[in-house]
Amino acid sequence: MKTETSISILDSLKVFKNHEDYFQTISKLEKPGKWILGQFLTISLFIFVYGFVMGIYHSFFQGLSAGLKLWILFFSSILICFPSFYVIQLILGSQIKLKQVIVIILSGFVMTSSIMLSFSPIAVFFMITGNNYSFLKLLHVGIFIFSGVFGMRIIVEALKYSCEKENIYPKTGVTIFRVWIVVLAFVGIQLAWNLRPFLGDHDRPFEFVRDQDGNFYTAIIHATRDLVIGEKKSRGDHNQIQKRMPNELNTDSSFYDQHLNDSMSPVVIEKGDSSIQKNIQ
Repeated sequence: MKTETSISILDSLKVFKNHEDYFQTISKLEKPGKWILGQFLTISLFIFVYGFVMGIYHSFFQGLSAGLKLWILFFSSILICFPSFYVIQLILGSQIKLKQVIVIILSGFVMTSSIMLSFSPIAVFFMITGNNYSFLKLLHVGIFIFSGVFGMRIIVEALKYSCEKENIYPKTGVTIFRVWIVVLAFVGIQLAWNLRPFLGDHDRPFEFVRDQDGNFYTAIIHATRDLVIGEKKSRGDHNQIQKRMPNELNTDSSFYDQHLNDSMSPVVIEKGDSSIQKNIQ
């Protein structure tokens, strides 16, 4: 006998079948609480497993940390951005109920998390055979983008169905949602940067969160550079710069001390037959 939870999880996975039948089903839901629960559990499980796969590259504890932080990343991004989207839809004249909008949004994230999880074996393969930190960072970013595109596409199709078939959603709302996707992406990127590291560098100890330096975009540029010119060479150049810096600072300090001593030397001021010697302190 199947429990209500197992049934709800199976319901959330119906998004992979005929999309139009799926949209028709969720548009007629009177009590979608069971669907929302199933979607929440499905997303939570899939993203935690994928996060664990990311972090296990560094250590077991990094895997647990990455799984938890990825869960925080997904649902925090939704909670931060959803109110603005829903209010704008109401202003535009949307007749979709709140819980049905939640089901539609979560359907996209079910698709996203499912595709991410399906890429886990590929990520594990490159961790075992390649073990290149910069490449793995770019690989996971690519998986995030690829999965997100398919997830957002599901939401757009659901909104179009509500507009064209059910006539309960304004056509302008679909365009507004595309703008909302951009906002969601920027919020997610900033939040992910503040929650890093997910993957974890072998040269660093375990960190739950890292100091806030730089930004996501420069990190991608550096990772691409390391991949092109060689990760070891790039780190070697960075280490050489760090070693030169103390010497340069010492040289500058010595020059400053010498200049100060010269300025403190006695100054002789001659006036007529007498001389006055003053020390400039």
